[in-house]
Amino acid sequence: MLRGLYTAAAGMVTQQRRHDTVTQNIANINTPGYKQVNTAARSFPEALVSIQGGDPNISNRKLGKLNTGVFMEESLSMFLQGDVTQSDKPTDFAIVSNLQTNDPATGQPIAFDDNGKYVDDEGNIMYQSQAFFTVQDNEGQTRYTSNGSFTVNAVGQLLSSTGFLVMDNNNQPIIVDGTVEQLKIDGQGRMMNTATGEETGVTLAISVVNKPYEMVREGNGVYRIDNLEAADVRLIAAEDNVAVRQGYLERSNVDSAQSMVEMNLAARAYEANQKVIQFYDRSLEKAVNEIGRV
Repeated sequence: MLRGLYTAAAGMVTQQRRHDTVTQNIANINTPGYKQVNTAARSFPEALVSIQGGDPNISNRKLGKLNTGVFMEESLSMFLQGDVTQSDKPTDFAIVSNLQTNDPATGQPIAFDDNGKYVDDEGNIMYQSQAFFTVQDNEGQTRYTSNGSFTVNAVGQLLSSTGFLVMDNNNQPIIVDGTVEQLKIDGQGRMMNTATGEETGVTLAISVVNKPYEMVREGNGVYRIDNLEAADVRLIAAEDNVAVRQGYLERSNVDSAQSMVEMNLAARAYEANQKVIQFYDRSLEKAVNEIGRV
């Protein structure tokens, strides 16, 4: 009986975390560059159930295997492109990318699913490469973000929405010469001189992460990479299908309708597990107070 109690309690904890994750997604529907988070749950390892005693010729009669609960294994970010909307602010930028990867076996472009994932015939998993703005936090550490809602401070430094320095291809903070209205960056991230129309030699650092699942979410739309080699990070190349749009913002990629469905499902599953616990509680109360007296 207690095994069922523990199983139901594990289910409640899992559904609560699932509900919290969906609530976070819904709260960030209007956050530029926010990437939806999905939860992955799995059952506890199977336990072998057997009968002790019984037939003296069979020391251990096996009944079968039993799962004794479920737990939230991990939270996975969806890095797919969100909708791009026009803001007309010169310090707003959006990355529009559709990076392709060829199948090593066939040499043909891989058709990724809606989650940016591909599984080959042998079960190997590949993820679509993604492009991010490169910023530097207050401790001088490199970070990555899709939120291109930038500002310019009093000394002309281009800052992210979190106040981090926006970096160029030479890993130097970008300095805006002149007024904000004179800021001009082309589709390849190159800063232009508005008076002459020529390049200034400064290029917005757009990093391509070939294995985005190696990224660690830090909050506020900012990610870090603990192992650059494992994540396979590089700057964009001319042949990459990546473009920078000035005066635009990438919206979050949260599906509001699907999120509401998942939140209701989590709430109902939580309630179902709660009723199971109440049932076990009444059964134990009867066993102690009524059967015990007999």
